[in-house]
Formats: sequence, structure tokens, C-alpha cells
Amino acid sequence: MSMSPSPSAGQPPVAARTAYAERLSLPWWLWLAGLVAAALLAVEVWMGADGVRAWLPFAVLLPLTAVGLWWLGRIRVAVADSELRVDDARLPVRFVADVVPLDAAGRREVLGVGADPLAFVVQRPWVGGAVQVVLDDPADPTPFWVVSTRHPVELAEAVLTARDARPRVDRTAGGPG
Repeated sequence: MSMSPSPSAGQPPVAARTAYAERLSLPWWLWLAGLVAAALLAVEVWMGADGVRAWLPFAVLLPLTAVGLWWLGRIRVAVADSELRVDDARLPVRFVADVVPLDAAGRREVLGVGADPLAFVVQRPWVGGAVQVVLDDPADPTPFWVVSTRHPVELAEAVLTARDARPRVDRTAGGPG
């Protein structure tokens, strides 16, 4: 008898339930620039001194910078289990009215001067594309989500496919709901 859990009869395996997954990590050149800046700052603090000032700036600033850069690139975007997941925020796809892929200019326009202050925005400046997820939920004042992504068309297709794959309930025929 196997000790590993098996998927229940009605559920597909986890891999089949994830339609899209992406991590908004930093590009290599931002890592390089951040660590070089931290090293230069550590050298400025050191300035040829002896004792603790010779090693402490490097021992503190370089690891803190690495943790900070990792933290900036920790955001995950996924479409799984009939939800759009952005970090710890979850949006059931049943509330999605439309999804619009945006390039850098489109993102700038949506988030520009006339931006809606109630919009949910997860924007990373080092990621060029984004999607605008227009919501259809009368109970929620949030008009739309804007989420950075390196693959806006693929994310938009995954959200719309997950939304359209949901079973429809016919409320006029006396169905549940």
C-alpha cells in the first residue's frame, strides 16, 4: 500500500488544474546592479579601517541586499483551480468579465493619470507586459485588476479558458443557486 495521497475520484491531478504559472523574478542585470551597489556602499563604510569595520559592512549589506532582491521578485501569478492567483490574492474566475492583454504603452495608459484608485494593481517595472482583468461582481467596488506578466496573451487566454470551462448553472430552469 502506497503512503502517498492519491487524487480523489472527482479531482484531476494538481498539474492538470494549473493552467498558467509564472514568477515575476528580477532579471539578472538587476541582481548584478543591486549587489554591485551594495558592495560599493560596503566599501564606502569600510574605507580601509581595521577591525570590525573591515568585514561587517560586507557581511551585513550583501546578504541584506540579496534578500531584498529575492523579496522583490517573489510574486507568483497563476491560474489554477478556477482562480487567478497573484501572490496571496485570489480571484475566482466566475467574476471575470473580460481580460485585456497590455503591452508597456497600454499598461502606462491604464495606470496613468486617469487610473481608477479602486483598482487592484500588482505592477513590476522590470516586466513589460500586463493584463487588465475587468470584473463583474456587484458586491465588490474593485473595477479591475492590473497584473504584470511577461506573457500577457497567454495569461489572458488561461483566465478566459478557466472562466469558460466552469459549469454553467441555468437559473431560469430552476437549477441550484
